[in-house]
Amino acid sequence: QLQLVESGGGLVQPGGSLRLSCTASGLSLDYYAIGWFRQAPGKEREGVSCISSNGRNTVYANSVKGRLTISRDNAKNTVYLQMNSLKPEDTAVYYCAADHHGSICRYYGMDYWGKGTLVTVSS
Repeated sequence: QLQLVESGGGLVQPGGSLRLSCTASGLSLDYYAIGWFRQAPGKEREGVSCISSNGRNTVYANSVKGRLTISRDNAKNTVYLQMNSLKPEDTAVYYCAADHHGSICRYYGMDYWGKGTLVTVSS
């Protein structure tokens, strides 16, 4: 069983930065693609970014392109989401999820989910 724990959320001013971490335990992340999702109050959950198991393929939602960067360190069993130039509309609970189809980057069919970390962008 793979457990995922997100961290790094918090309150940040517009234009600021945060780095989210998704750390796994129980199993190695080596063979899993990892997706970051977010859910804002009153809205449906949406896929934000995804990275394949070998890190060579990454995908970003249009709303975050150029501002967010996903990366992974398989030796640390951790995936990161660097978020720059944050906007109030980025406020949401951010979740990471793992897909055993490691070579594919997608926002559905995830096998494991973390419990989320709250990001609030406000002045």
